[in-house]
Amino acid sequence: MEITDFTAYLEQDGQLLADAAEQAGADAPVPTCPEWRVRDLLTHTGRVHRWATGHVEHGHRRPVPPPADPELPDEQLPDWLRDGCRTLMRALRSAPADLSCWTFLPAPSPLAFWARRQAHETAVHRADAEAALGAGITASAPAFAVDGIDELLVGMQARERSTLRTEAPKTLLIRATGAPGAADAAWTVLLSDAPPRAERIPDPAAPGGAVPDCVIEGPSPDLYLALWNRRPLDGLTITGDTTLARLWPERSGI
Repeated sequence: MEITDFTAYLEQDGQLLADAAEQAGADAPVPTCPEWRVRDLLTHTGRVHRWATGHVEHGHRRPVPPPADPELPDEQLPDWLRDGCRTLMRALRSAPADLSCWTFLPAPSPLAFWARRQAHETAVHRADAEAALGAGITASAPAFAVDGIDELLVGMQARERSTLRTEAPKTLLIRATGAPGAADAAWTVLLSDAPPRAERIPDPAAPGGAVPDCVIEGPSPDLYLALWNRRPLDGLTITGDTTLARLWPERSGI
């Protein structure tokens, strides 16, 4: 996916997030983040947007702390979120292609990293806002969902802080089925007492390879939400050692 794609999704999901949060009300509980109310969701996401903007605009070579919580009445938080999202989009769209700044995941460039990370950050929290509203969660585009699964498995879960670990080595196969006419995508995830190691399979339809201990598969938008723990694994197809699937919601939180 291109940087322009990520900024377009950021714009779309930022608006959907603010709209759903505004309709739900600041005091509404967020079922996908049980400790949060909608005001916490808006405050967190708005701070992250401004934190990312600072790195992109100022080229920070080291991580800087996010800004403080806003001192605003609840009814102003949705517009505060919208304003921060627009500022982030402008920063990403106006940044030079050779932007140099701190990042925390492998990426083709710092600009590509921040555009991708903030697009998925916003999409996942948009799902949280819609869950709080209770009117159903908007499905992400299949290609965007596949990219988000890839970022989660290959990038986020590979960090040392990941607690998704097993005493004995196990292999998990994640398969995202595409929309009609689109190719599937798949990853092998090696679990052990170290951080998970995931690798995307170049051709998911190719035979051969070791038999995985567990397979989790489903349409990419559903799998995206499930792997980010924004919907249950129920409804996905799970074969093999189902205890590994149950391990996911227990230990894979970011």
